[in-house]
Amino acid sequence: MEFEITKAIPGSLGRAGVIKTAHGEIKTPAFMAVGTHGYVRFLPPSDLHSLGAQAMLSNGFHLRRQSSEIAKAGGLAKWIPGPCQVEEDSSLAWQGPTLTDSGGFQVMSLGSGLGKVVSMEKERGITNTAHNERLAHVTEEGVDFIDPFDGQPDFIGPEESMQIQCRIGADIHMAFDELTSLADTYEYNIEAMRRTERWAKRSLAEHLKHRDELGYRQNLYAVLQGGRWEDLRRATAKTLSQIQVDGETFDGFGLGGAFLKEDLGEILRWCNEELPANKPRHLLGLSHPDDILIGTEMGADTFDCVAPTREARHGKIYTHRGNLNLRQMRDVSKPLDDHCDCATCRAGWTLGSLRALWRSGDEAQKVKYYNLASIHNLRFIVRLTEDIRAAIIGDYFPEFKRDFLAKYYNQ
Repeated sequence: MEFEITKAIPGSLGRAGVIKTAHGEIKTPAFMAVGTHGYVRFLPPSDLHSLGAQAMLSNGFHLRRQSSEIAKAGGLAKWIPGPCQVEEDSSLAWQGPTLTDSGGFQVMSLGSGLGKVVSMEKERGITNTAHNERLAHVTEEGVDFIDPFDGQPDFIGPEESMQIQCRIGADIHMAFDELTSLADTYEYNIEAMRRTERWAKRSLAEHLKHRDELGYRQNLYAVLQGGRWEDLRRATAKTLSQIQVDGETFDGFGLGGAFLKEDLGEILRWCNEELPANKPRHLLGLSHPDDILIGTEMGADTFDCVAPTREARHGKIYTHRGNLNLRQMRDVSKPLDDHCDCATCRAGWTLGSLRALWRSGDEAQKVKYYNLASIHNLRFIVRLTEDIRAAIIGDYFPEFKRDFLAKYYNQ
């Protein structure tokens, strides 16, 4: 994998660049569509290509049972997943660049008390007995957990995660890490961060054994934790940057962890001021426009989140003047967004016509809505990253950020 910086934002950590992988280039900043099971729900690869998606993120945990099958197919970019729920033929694989996560979030959020859901419940004073049963337990070796699908005990550690991801064969993998929550103490964050650093070195060592087995180079990112504390974030960024196994280092970095939204910019600045500038950085699990704009300005190169398609299925439509909820709309005669160039808008679909599909009792009509709305929302976020890239290269990023946020948030 190669990473070239095309243009930097003066006075900030932000930049536009190009990530070159075995399955194509990713012009950054870029948003990766989330295809948990190897495909994006209700969207065939042809739609993904048409809306400008450059890369897809899939879930290492959810694909682990199929990893040997995927390896036999030649990797994720050649694998044909199970039937997607769309009307047109979706039998072709997504053939562009791919990324898989380690599965760490999934195994720990099953009941260890470290997942985001558990964190939010703690903050709100909610007691969930299912979570209190602690279905996952963190040890130095990895995580013991109960599989939520078959109820059987299972285990994933750094070595197992790397073996799974290398069989899946995405272009970019994430090292196995321990996610903490906002409810965890400073002292526990130190413990978890150090364990994540030890797991990172083990991940790199195991990854080097398998990264070329499918006939092309697979790459590995370390994942930064450290919660909301500057000293921890800076320290782990330095440590992970310096880890070597047989002279090899990480190919890039994933920016993760639990923190408050208002702290995003500061936390990214702490991390990216310490990370090497010549390696790409992926911000995990965020897609709101302000998050992407702040993330880019503070040095993140790629992004992913399930929100654009998930929210589309629940009736939320993205527009340049803020999001619309089909459930609450009164005037539905208008187009989705006057400024949108997606296939749904070009075909003349209005808010009213989409809402009629969404409210239909006919399953085929609903599936049609899911497809059309998902195309629109994904294109909105993908186009935002395209426009940000153009603004960086054209030296007008500060003006673009100000104007976009003023319209979107009605400021």
